[in-house]
Order: sequence, then C-alpha cells, then structure tokens
Amino acid sequence: MPRKPRYEVADPAQVQVFHAVQRCVRRAFLCGEDPLTGQSFEHRRRWIRDRLEFLAGIFGIDCLTYSVMSNHLHLVLRSRPDVVAAWSDQEVADRWLRLFPIRRRPDGSAEPPTEADIAALVNQSEVLGERRRRLSDVSWWMRCIAEFIARRANREDECTGRFWEGRYRLQSLLDEASLLACAAYVDLNPVRAAIAETPETSPYTGAKDRIDDLPRQPSRLRPSMHEWERSRRRRHSGWMSPVEINEAKDPVGPCIENSGRRASSKGFLGISLVRYLELLDWTGRQLRSDKPGAIPKHLAPILSRIGVDSRGWCDVVRRFGRVFKRAAGTPESLAREAVRCGQHWMCAPDNPLGLCSD
Repeated sequence: MPRKPRYEVADPAQVQVFHAVQRCVRRAFLCGEDPLTGQSFEHRRRWIRDRLEFLAGIFGIDCLTYSVMSNHLHLVLRSRPDVVAAWSDQEVADRWLRLFPIRRRPDGSAEPPTEADIAALVNQSEVLGERRRRLSDVSWWMRCIAEFIARRANREDECTGRFWEGRYRLQSLLDEASLLACAAYVDLNPVRAAIAETPETSPYTGAKDRIDDLPRQPSRLRPSMHEWERSRRRRHSGWMSPVEINEAKDPVGPCIENSGRRASSKGFLGISLVRYLELLDWTGRQLRSDKPGAIPKHLAPILSRIGVDSRGWCDVVRRFGRVFKRAAGTPESLAREAVRCGQHWMCAPDNPLGLCSD
C-alpha cells in the first residue's frame, strides 16, 4: 500500500505535533567517527544544531526537543499557523528572504534583504500567501535542514550525490501521553545507544541544552520555573519551546520575550521542567541498567495525570520508535485520527505500550 502524501498527514493550516526522523545514507557516519578510516565528523553536530536554531527563528514552528546522533536526526516539532497568521506581510517577506537570500557576500554568507526586496515580495499577494503557508509547513522545515547539511557535507567531502537515505519519517503525536513518551525517547537516544550515561552528559540534545541553562545555585532562580523558561536567560535552549505549558498564562501569539529566537513561548507538557528532567534521569538509569526499578512517588502521579501506565513507562520509551508508525497516541486518539484520515483503523498494538485509555 503506497504511503499517504505528506499534505494529507501534515497540514500547514492546522496546529499539529510531529516526531520527524532523518537518516544518513552513507557508510561514513553523519556526525560520528568512521571506524574504517578513523576520520571524525563530530563537528557536523554543531552544523545541525546551529541550523536548527536558525530555522527556529525563521519558521512559525516550535522545536520542542531534538537529538543529533551519529547517523540520524530526531526532532519533535509543532506547527504554528496561528503564529504565522499574526505576522505582517513585511515580516513574512523578511523572514522568507533571510531563509532564501537574493544576494550573498564573497564568503558565501547571506546579505540581509533590502527594503526594496521586501516591498517587491509584498506586492505579489499570491506568492506571499504561499510563502506564508510554507513558514508553518513541517515539510519545508525538514527540507531546509536536510538540503543545507547535505550541500555543506558534500562540499567538505568533495563529492556529489545523496547524503540522506530518502524522505524523512514523520509521526503524528496525537495527545500529551504520546508527546511525553516521544520527547523522553528523543532526549534519551544517546543513553539508549550507550553513548552517554545520563541526560546531562548527552551532547546535542534538547535535554542537555536545557540542563546547561539551569543555574548552578538554586537560590539564583528567583522567578518561577514557568517564568524563567520564558526569560532571556536561556542562552543554550532559548530557541526551543518551554517545557511547562500554562493555558492561562502562555501568550497565544508570537514570542515576545525571546523575539527572533523562536516562534512562540507556549509550552507543551503539563509538568515543570524540573519534573521532566527528573523523569528523564530516572528513566535513563532504568534503560541503562535494564532493571524495572520503582518510579519515585512524586513522579508516579505525573505519569498518571498525563495518562501513562507507570508500570510500562520504560517500555514506552524503549520501544517507541519501533512500535508506532505514522501516528502515536492512546487507543482513542488513534481511532479519531483514523476517522480524520478516512481509514478504518490506525496501525498500533492492542495496548500501545502502556498508554492508558481511561
């Protein structure tokens, strides 16, 4: 059965959350050390991380978390057409022309668009409308990261041809339970691969960036964690979405506190950053030791509130990428998604790895 077109899965006109995976096609690692030649490509992790931060400041898409592995890339993204709709025509034109510059300097860097460049695009209403739609399109985000890295790596390797194995994989995350499980799965990828022992020693992950921003002295954290996540103090992780969501306090429109670094200041989980990191730390220890253990009492209610079976939590994180296909969620969420897509059912296990149905 052929795969559904991307536009039927990811609609730029709707707020949706996705898990995207892009894999490298070559024998040589994307970012690791080639075991045959001994050549290291670790510097490419910085390329990808910097490009992600750049795209977060251009697109109307929230990057919730990420991880850069030796031969593949994980992203959790949330499209925000509501944010893009609030931008003026001039801002849409300016963002697009910074993404695809008209002129470049001799060193290859982009020249900022002029007022005449912006005005020329604004005067083309149909073209501008299409550009506005693309700025909330996850497919265009993935295109802008994949093509940029492929061209740069090909120049470095002095070769041509494919760098990525093909079209990226995309999973819809339908509810908070699947989002929490997927975020933990992505942040703990280096731990699961035995590259790192703990989240704080896992470079080029969303969790590591957030941990690096935490003050070493708790007394210095004067505002609440919710307010701190939206402040300008997040040097490493300020381009990503805050973790904790508060429907009453989070602004609906574009980001104001960290203007230019991310699309919005809206969180994505009903738990604080501290609780999320505690859950990651505990889960990572269980994955590495291969022992079931016991979830600390203060973490168990968090899982219950979100709708995850605490007894199967580690199994959810360990097997998330292998079990769920095009969509992930509770049985009810998967049933609703099947109806939306015009299908009789959505491929999933009988009980999606401990995700509660009540």
